[in-house]
Amino acid sequence: MSVMRWDPFKNISTLQDRINRLFEDAFPRAADEEEGLATCAWRPAVDIYEADEGVVVQVDLPGVKKEDVSVEVKNNLLVIQGLRQVDVPLNEDRYYRRERSCGTFQRSFALRGSVPPDSIKATFKNGVLTVLVPRPEEEKPKKISVSID
Repeated sequence: MSVMRWDPFKNISTLQDRINRLFEDAFPRAADEEEGLATCAWRPAVDIYEADEGVVVQVDLPGVKKEDVSVEVKNNLLVIQGLRQVDVPLNEDRYYRRERSCGTFQRSFALRGSVPPDSIKATFKNGVLTVLVPRPEEEKPKKISVSID
């Protein structure tokens, strides 16, 4: 019998995605309701795993140009956003089938600890964005001397 490490937060992101989909299905947005978010806005697939150097976030972005992607850190939150443009603009009546999503996207992930934004590295290769978030430096205990009067 093998011992498995229990992670209480393992399924929280899956639960969050399910709740988001539930609300999106129940309350669909109008195309012009939010500027920049058309009906074809999409959520790219993401893998997050721990490596020796820190936490790695890989985002599948096929057909997205490097210039159309931005990675930011705000208030201990990693924000990846961008735009996938339509290759050939056609009228809807000319399509037989349309499954590829286009438009703006944004994914946000809370960072475990305070990480200096300058230490985060991102690479973009073959349609995959890889973001390396190094482990936060452990705070060293500070010794305070107390004088007794």
